[in-house]
Amino acid sequence: MKVKSQILLVVNPISGGIDKSKLIEAVKAEINTRNYSLEIYKTSDNNDQEAIEKIILKFQPERILVAGGDGTIQLVAEALKNHDIPIGILPAGSANGLALNLNLPVNINEQLKVALGDSFFKLDTIQINDRICLHIADLGINAELIRNFQNSNIRGKLGYLLHSIPTLIKCEYPFEFEIEANGKQIVQKGVLLAIANANKFGTGANINPSGKLNDSLFELIIFKNLNFVEIFKTLNDQIFLDPEFAEIISTSSARINCRILVSFQIDGQYIGKISKVVAAIGHKKIEIAVPSSFPKSFLIVMKI
Repeated sequence: MKVKSQILLVVNPISGGIDKSKLIEAVKAEINTRNYSLEIYKTSDNNDQEAIEKIILKFQPERILVAGGDGTIQLVAEALKNHDIPIGILPAGSANGLALNLNLPVNINEQLKVALGDSFFKLDTIQINDRICLHIADLGINAELIRNFQNSNIRGKLGYLLHSIPTLIKCEYPFEFEIEANGKQIVQKGVLLAIANANKFGTGANINPSGKLNDSLFELIIFKNLNFVEIFKTLNDQIFLDPEFAEIISTSSARINCRILVSFQIDGQYIGKISKVVAAIGHKKIEIAVPSSFPKSFLIVMKI
């Protein structure tokens, strides 16, 4: 008799301000039709990584579905440091930047087909200080916005919008960044320094047009000023970033020093105010289920 495939569903109950009950029921229904075995874990912001690691050891899932935003996916990636288990994403956060970059569908039934499908992409990871980054980390005004957002009771994109103007008014920019990368040192003032594995923020802003998710490189993008005309241009898929607005450095490792403490975030999670960052491409790649229409040269195929 064939042993049932084991599936772990990790759900963030509060991400995106979205009720997850219908999503969970949809997952259960799909799992039943496939005759798989399902284990569900709901995050509580209390030793979640350790709890997920224990479930992985006990349940030994063949795939992990993640219902949450970029921060929840990053949490699962941290728990997978010593495991090679594919991830299926069910976007349910405030911005869902990684899902946007992976061209995941918006319909839950289509998302489930992809998440439980057999097309996978091996995603680079960036080791930043002592944490994994999958999508985008940054220092400066965006991290300050995320800090204000996470301290409020309003979730979803509305929360970001409501905090954007107060953040612009109160944030003490520009910041001075000292950067070591590719054997060179530069000092540059700016409002934001992004460490980007992906191309786009969850808002759709294309800040890293030439970046690739699997080239063993990441990009440092220094935004020098708040040029709203140039910011609006980033909403297009095909863009050229004016060097007077943004400078891009492609590298596999970097050190960043700040003269003062600056707000810092990784994958939509506010970390705190820091003055030093050490970043390098990680040794481990994360396998993520993607649509079969994803560029063929990036895909690997496997079945459960």
